[in-house]
Amino acid sequence: MTLKGQILAADGTPLKVKLAQTNRRRRLRAIWLVTPLLLFVGITFLIPIADMLFRSIDDPVVNRLLPETSKQLESWDGRGLPPELAFDSLASELRARRADQSIGKLASRLNFEKSGMRSLITKSGRKLKKIKEGPFKEKLIKIDKKWKDRDTWVVIKRLSSPYTGVHYLAAIDRKLDSEGDIVFQPEHRQIYVLLWVRTLWISVAVTVFCLLLGYPVSYLLATLPLRISNLLLILVLLPFWTSLLVRTTSWIVLLQSHGVINDLMVVLGIIGEEQRIRMIYNQTGTLIAMTQILLPFMILPLYSVMKTIPPSYMRAAQSLGASPAWSFFKVYLPQTIPGIGAGSLLVFILAIGYYITPALVGGQDGQLISNFIAHHMKFSLNWGLAGALGSILLASVLLLYWVYNKIVGIENMKLG
Repeated sequence: MTLKGQILAADGTPLKVKLAQTNRRRRLRAIWLVTPLLLFVGITFLIPIADMLFRSIDDPVVNRLLPETSKQLESWDGRGLPPELAFDSLASELRARRADQSIGKLASRLNFEKSGMRSLITKSGRKLKKIKEGPFKEKLIKIDKKWKDRDTWVVIKRLSSPYTGVHYLAAIDRKLDSEGDIVFQPEHRQIYVLLWVRTLWISVAVTVFCLLLGYPVSYLLATLPLRISNLLLILVLLPFWTSLLVRTTSWIVLLQSHGVINDLMVVLGIIGEEQRIRMIYNQTGTLIAMTQILLPFMILPLYSVMKTIPPSYMRAAQSLGASPAWSFFKVYLPQTIPGIGAGSLLVFILAIGYYITPALVGGQDGQLISNFIAHHMKFSLNWGLAGALGSILLASVLLLYWVYNKIVGIENMKLG
């Protein structure tokens, strides 16, 4: 039927309106179908990330436990010593924090920023219990001369704000001095830059090793007859059916000084009894174990790309006079670059945030930045620093993915 040039549906509704209603219902149905997934991702992924980012700048301890002292220090210009009221407020609040048993938390937070603050706070709180009347300026200085040090008060004033960026400075071995300038941490506390470099180096090395080992395996999977390639593919996927903890622990048995590999080399006469190679609890063990565990993540993207490359391309190149090696590097290898890029990106991202394997086989020299994030969350309880380290790691991964996406986009434009 038609009405003034419009096509009508069976119920008399214009067909264009009917199609719009149908599309709207389909969109709503699709939204309802993906809503559980969106909720799951939000609860288990986005909310924890948001919490981590917030904790990296959230620093409420001093402001919450020393509220009056924080107010008194707001008007202090940082020169000389703070006013008498700041000493009185601090003494009163230290006694209160000792009474409610939160002085340890206060001391720990201040000690993260300046060594020696833990003993200063706990000692002062203990001795102030016997002092009932003020003024407290001279009495605090008599308890410990560090209260006469301007830097002590500068630290308290700096941490009295509920939000701070000092965790990010600490994550790259920097801090603020008493004048507010960014300076290096003391040499014995400069560990994080070394950890970032080690994490980057091990991640790149594992990615390269996985590429060197995974490329020929992927080539075999893509070129062998289907019956044989399916069997090999099952062997590649077999590690996924085994616990990661079991696989990592097995490397400890294989790599230790009196383990299977060293014993076998001694029996074969490759090395002597006194020349056993130390391959565990160092970077060597981390590299070997992580390469084996992450190798399937390189093989599968490469295989998926190689499987789409027709074998006739290589035969055509050779029929035109190119050698097998020349045909491979000029014809076959360039077509596998998308697989190389995807596999390398996947392995690198997994390696840069790896935790279990370095923790078990890495020892002191094979620990990565993720191990120190876990340490600060579970043992030192410095969640702000853990959040800052995690945020930098997240930003690095997102930047890497953005660069990769840009490069792939440029290449696709050239091909188009």
